[in-house]
Amino acid sequence: MKSMSHQSEALHLPDTQSGRDERHLVIQQVGIKRVRYPLQLRIGAVAQPTVARWSLDVALPAEQKGTHMSRFVAWLDALEGPLDAAGLRRAGAQMLERLHATQGRIEACFPFFVRKRAPVSGVESLLEYQGRWIAEVGAAASTIWAEVVVPIKSLCPCSKEVSDYGAHNQRSNVTIRVELLQDVAWTELVRFAEDSASCEIWPMLKRADEKWVTERAYENPKFVEDLVRDVALRLNADVRLGRYSVEVENFESIHNHSAYARIERA
Repeated sequence: MKSMSHQSEALHLPDTQSGRDERHLVIQQVGIKRVRYPLQLRIGAVAQPTVARWSLDVALPAEQKGTHMSRFVAWLDALEGPLDAAGLRRAGAQMLERLHATQGRIEACFPFFVRKRAPVSGVESLLEYQGRWIAEVGAAASTIWAEVVVPIKSLCPCSKEVSDYGAHNQRSNVTIRVELLQDVAWTELVRFAEDSASCEIWPMLKRADEKWVTERAYENPKFVEDLVRDVALRLNADVRLGRYSVEVENFESIHNHSAYARIERA
């Protein structure tokens, strides 16, 4: 009986975090950062398993001493099914409910893959992209941002114009961050960048494909300014998107620096 009494006492531990704080200061963000946890991501019609690096936080009222950190991980563990923008909105509301909060933020960074067919031979291979979810969740409404980093090929118009033959070209990264007013597939976000490039890239190419890619880029030269504007025009034409930013970095092949451009719609 004595042993059972000790066990009963152990189960009634004080909940220090829920205590009252007398410093009267609101904390805008408190939570956990950079926790790696599995994610089922919806890519088109299929679910793709990946591993995300999560940062989760909520706003803490002035009168509350602390939040319950373990509940963030419990929320992660309870995520079910492939996640898209609509699912992230619902999950954000569940996080607020679990933490007894009125505002919070969810950020998840992860790799994902798209199967691509080479332009001439048709050989298939997987190309890696970097994705990011950002959810600003509130009791009344939530804002969902999607970000993708897309590797592409760019060819310099000036180099082509001044050279008797050839032109310098390089790999570039296009980073698109968009506010989703409606759900947009990750593959669609990728195409905004790839369709604006001198040429898209593939992980595996045969000789006929290499010839096609080289000539395609040569016929479609783009400055970094051209790239960022062309992507922005495509985003402007899509009513499913709100605010956005586009960044392009060209890893220059004839300089020891990158060329860079950024454009945004506030």
